[in-house]
Amino acid sequence: MSEATLPARTGSRPPPWRDVRVLRVVAQAVVIAATIVVLWYLWGNLTTNLTRQGIRTDWGFIDQPIRFAIPDVANSASLPFWRAMLVGIKNTAVVAFVGIALATLLGILVGVLRLSQNWLARRAASIYVEALRNTPVLVIILILFLAVVLRLPGDIATAPEWGGITVISNRGIWLPWLEGRDGAGSYWMVVAAAIVATVAIAWWRTRRFAATGIPHHRFRWGTAAFVAVLVVGYAALGAPFGLSLPAKTLFGASGGIKLNTAYTALLIALTIYTASHIAEIVRGSILAVPKGQTEAARAVGLTEFQRMRLVILPQALRIMMPPLANQYLNLTKNSSLAVAIGYYEVTRISFIATSQGFPAPQVFAFLMAVYLAFSLSISAVSNLINRRLMLPTR
Repeated sequence: MSEATLPARTGSRPPPWRDVRVLRVVAQAVVIAATIVVLWYLWGNLTTNLTRQGIRTDWGFIDQPIRFAIPDVANSASLPFWRAMLVGIKNTAVVAFVGIALATLLGILVGVLRLSQNWLARRAASIYVEALRNTPVLVIILILFLAVVLRLPGDIATAPEWGGITVISNRGIWLPWLEGRDGAGSYWMVVAAAIVATVAIAWWRTRRFAATGIPHHRFRWGTAAFVAVLVVGYAALGAPFGLSLPAKTLFGASGGIKLNTAYTALLIALTIYTASHIAEIVRGSILAVPKGQTEAARAVGLTEFQRMRLVILPQALRIMMPPLANQYLNLTKNSSLAVAIGYYEVTRISFIATSQGFPAPQVFAFLMAVYLAFSLSISAVSNLINRRLMLPTR
């Protein structure tokens, strides 16, 4: 079609009912208005029903005492609601963050064993994954708590002591721990100085590698600097920490650190369950690395361990990071299943608080906000690591 036959452009805009940009704005305004109307209706319905049933709608209850005991917390019955929720948040965080660390280590180990050349190791890892990831996590928690932890000796006098440094009972598990002495508070400044020294050494080794091509060995140099600063600071402050070993007493044990039995069962269950999923993520990520990388590593004479540590796992880590973040979120949310075994994390404290007369809508809104904060924090850290691992592209 020649230019002579094309319709002449008038330059005028179409009418509003045919203008795509106007229609898009109108559609979005309608959706927002409809959402506001629905939320307004639901809020009015909620407040009307709460008022009719005599349930308060204010937040003045957060300063009222909870009137129930929390194990291992002194005078817990007189704590205000917000302090009790902080205890629950701390207990949830201890389970979630320790569980994430342990599940990651165990999952990577099992995932690598799934690809091992050793028949027995490969089959054992496969059985572990298939047995645990196909079992509901609540079942695993109940089995560990009811059939394992509660079956431990209840009499402290007959409780086993492994190596003379642990006391294991269904009243608790006592492990060796550090005991603070004079100067313990100042030692945190030494730890901060060690971290700064490690970062500075890593930066210097990286710059030197870029300028000369000499291997940087940042991990070795950084670890040596970190340990050296800690040792010098420890000696300069006169041994601010010592090792505290548990010893049996009439009703339990003294010294060391005590692990709640419900906490122990929950932590082990969440760790081994999540590790079974992480193992499959690790296995799939390793298989996604091109075979040419392995062949090139063999060609330069790297051992099997060196190939995995220096070539395969760094590349697989870029692939596995997004699904790993999902598993971390699942582990954190699955910690709420502790209500089944009596571990006082944030969900159990919320349930008991509502049974004591605290208004359920506000309590569970608070609970949802806590889990949202956990999820957003884990997602933020995961996204930050993911961006650091990404290769620069145009």
